[in-house]
Amino acid sequence: MGLIRRLRITRVMERAMLGVSNLRDQIRNEEIRRRTRVIDIAQRVAKPKRKWVGHIARRTDGRWGSKVLE
Repeated sequence: MGLIRRLRITRVMERAMLGVSNLRDQIRNEEIRRRTRVIDIAQRVAKPKRKWVGHIARRTDGRWGSKVLE
């Protein structure tokens, strides 16, 4: 199953937990996650990536990771 499909299914399940509909209620995904206190998986995956890129960017030893980011 593709990652985008899984994300879509997760968002449908969050809406079902609250009993809201896309068409009828027009509530943003951020509001749904705030109400359910569920962390957005896309943000959770992106955070370590950003931390890693920052870590690699601060390197000064000339390894291949820092050269790739140049």
